[in-house]
Amino acid sequence: MAERKSRKKPGAPRQRRKLAGKSIALGASDLIGAAAPEEVKELQRAIEKDGGTVLTTYREPFGGQWLVSAALPIERVEPTPYQRNLSDTHARKLEGVIAKLGRFLDPIIVVRKESKDSDIRYWTPNGMHRLSAMKTLGAKSIVAIVVPETTAAYQILALNTEKAHNLRERALEVIKMYQELATFDGATEDTYALEFEEAALITLGLCYLENGRFSGGAYHPILRRSDAFIKKPLKAALASREQRAKTLMDLDGKVIEKVEALKAKGLTSPYLKSFVVARINPLRFRPKDAAPLDFDEVMDRMIKAVEKMNVEKVKVEDLAKSGGAAEETA
Repeated sequence: MAERKSRKKPGAPRQRRKLAGKSIALGASDLIGAAAPEEVKELQRAIEKDGGTVLTTYREPFGGQWLVSAALPIERVEPTPYQRNLSDTHARKLEGVIAKLGRFLDPIIVVRKESKDSDIRYWTPNGMHRLSAMKTLGAKSIVAIVVPETTAAYQILALNTEKAHNLRERALEVIKMYQELATFDGATEDTYALEFEEAALITLGLCYLENGRFSGGAYHPILRRSDAFIKKPLKAALASREQRAKTLMDLDGKVIEKVEALKAKGLTSPYLKSFVVARINPLRFRPKDAAPLDFDEVMDRMIKAVEKMNVEKVKVEDLAKSGGAAEETA
């Protein structure tokens, strides 16, 4: 009898297929080892004429295309007119991060355009929010990667495929960062509040490490209101975090049992888990002026509530009133 192929572990990354494109494989020393072509030298002179400063000229490592790194007068840069509208929320978040860090580390991408009717000399197809944040913060210049080919202003939109991290991605990023920082010093969780964003992501990150398909979105709104930073050195706090993750996963196991019981009863809504979690959520109708409940209190109440939940009393109309799915991105 032929051996059966081993099944992929839930949450394991898929094997990625090879793409048609091929790198010319420039080594690190090759990026600046050749003389720039005349059109790139002309771009350098134009940048200087526009009041900018050329920092370096180099070839990018994949296709060997020439690029110019430059500091540009910020008033001469604007977004391309055909991209999506500015997200005020995203721009404000960037402003806060840049201001708190005291650093601008992510250059924008621009192309130079000729214009007789405007002082604007550079368009950015990939950097609108960073540009807006820097202008709001009062910066006089901005560091940019200048692409010599003006047509790249259209092509670069294809490169701008990055979407906002979903909850799972954010949580895994945070917990991996946490585990690395825990080896450094005696800093506490709130020392890295900016990097971690919120305490809930640490706990959820541990759950996702254990189970890549964990339904974190069902619990995230509750954890955001109850899971606080632990005032212990990271290395010591990690043990407490692991216990919190275990408690949450134990609760999830009980929730899944109720979901399966509802399915056996004939209820087939895709939002069954969200419905069960909402029914046992002690914060759902809690008055805003009531004393806050901490993580342990919330979990204790939810576990008791789900154990007492009688699925036989749940009706189809109850599901209809519960609304849609819980948030997965935030």
